[in-house]
Amino acid sequence: MKNLLLIFAFSLAILSCGTGNKAIDNSSTDTTESDTIRIANDSLEYEIMIIEPGFDSWLISQPKPGHYGQSFLESKNRLFVSEYNSRVLQPQNYSRNLYTEQINYDTAVDYGYEVNYLLYNYFVYFQQKYNQKFIGGRN
Repeated sequence: MKNLLLIFAFSLAILSCGTGNKAIDNSSTDTTESDTIRIANDSLEYEIMIIEPGFDSWLISQPKPGHYGQSFLESKNRLFVSEYNSRVLQPQNYSRNLYTEQINYDTAVDYGYEVNYLLYNYFVYFQQKYNQKFIGGRN
């Protein structure tokens, strides 16, 4: 399971490495560090890494931790992971650049509030940034 989450994070890193025509302001701070969010729990053997330029600054504008209950986040994540994994299996209908690897989200595991909060918000961000609509998403 840890390996699958690492593959997912690596896939997100590759996905976020697009070319752009925007000028880079060298006077700004390095956002690589601030755009990487890592959460790990060795006892459960999981790790989630979100490497997505702009996610960290977007997250600041979202409802703060505690706004949603953990059961709400878990139910949304079950829907979103199911939808995401379904799209991974349909490369003829969905871009392999967006849907690279399946996510192993075990509903029997209590990942805790922080993981569920970040995963939920990443899916909301993903839908907005890439103009995707998931079942139960907020668009």
